[in-house]
Amino acid sequence: MTKKTVWISISILAALVLLAWRWMGRPPSKADDPNHPESGANVTEAAVVRVERRALGNTLTIAGEFKPFQDVEVHAKVAGYIRNINVDVGDHVREGQVLAVLEVPELAAELSGADAAVRRSEQEIRRAQSDLNRTQSAHAAAHSGYARLKQASDARSGLVAQQEIDDSQAKDLESEAQVSSAEAQLSAARQQLEVAQANQKQYNALANYSRITAPFAGVITARLADTGALIQGGTSASSGAGPVVRLAEVSKLRLVLPVPESAASQVHLGDPVKAHIQALNQDFEGKVSRFSDSLDRQTRTMETEIDFANKDGRLIPGMYAEATLSLAKNASELCVPLEAVARNNNEATVLTVNKNNEIEERKIKLGFEGEAYVQVLSGVAEGDRLVIGGRSQFHPGQKVQPKDISAKRTETAT
Repeated sequence: MTKKTVWISISILAALVLLAWRWMGRPPSKADDPNHPESGANVTEAAVVRVERRALGNTLTIAGEFKPFQDVEVHAKVAGYIRNINVDVGDHVREGQVLAVLEVPELAAELSGADAAVRRSEQEIRRAQSDLNRTQSAHAAAHSGYARLKQASDARSGLVAQQEIDDSQAKDLESEAQVSSAEAQLSAARQQLEVAQANQKQYNALANYSRITAPFAGVITARLADTGALIQGGTSASSGAGPVVRLAEVSKLRLVLPVPESAASQVHLGDPVKAHIQALNQDFEGKVSRFSDSLDRQTRTMETEIDFANKDGRLIPGMYAEATLSLAKNASELCVPLEAVARNNNEATVLTVNKNNEIEERKIKLGFEGEAYVQVLSGVAEGDRLVIGGRSQFHPGQKVQPKDISAKRTETAT
């Protein structure tokens, strides 16, 4: 080896020693830390949210139809011809107003006969009362005569013949029996008067039924008979009686909503409802007034009603409305965002980030579902970190760099 070669070797060795000394003396970088998220070559950043407790609410939008608060077909109680009808379609009527009057000739004759029977019974009572008064007077006289004869006979034996005493006693007993008979006749006459008065009341009531009146205030929506038409009495379903008019109460309307089976258990009386009527381009607010509490077997829906005042008549029965129901809220339920949940038929899973920043897949059981969050019944605990968004780029066991965005989501929800 020549001298030149030796010096070249010594220079290279000195340079290597200098480089090694400088490398060993530098401070450690983030890349040298095996626990640092950026130390790996394939570490992916993952947006995570915390499992938390919150008040969970939901809204349901359903199309419904307005119906009159009351809607009836008005029938006649008795059969007869319409003498006159006082209303027509669109007329507003008050409660008790006469809608039509029937002509019932045989009823007038029966009412006259009932009145005559009452008068005859009253006369029978007066006659029976007079007979009773007469028989009571005769009995009093006969009883007094017998008492005097009996007293004289007892005071002096043989003064009065026994035959005369016996005759006087017989007359006393006979007059007493006549009094009892007169009292019975008076009682029968009074009972007959009661029967006659009952018949009179019955025919008077039927006569009043010849005047067809409005059962409540509303509007006539159909006129189904005209003057001179023969109307059958609507006292039984087999009579074949037809209605005279149709009456609807429109000062207050019912908005009828078919609530689906999935939300039926969440509907409660007083829940707020906002209805948008497209025909008027106006919103109305109300509350759940009543619900059937049973499901229709055909549609699997529960009929729910909301009452709306309609004094100004802007709402018309038959109008459609898009109603939004604010369903019941469950306070302090364990919830996760909907976008963190993957569903496959009846199963639901989420991706969690463990303490080693590794992805884990967990099966969860879901409960009540809100607009943005869903209740979790099992599978995760409060404070667990869930991957949200971009689920397809993660797999179990993968190491990630978590980025907690729970605070940002809370501010956005607020």
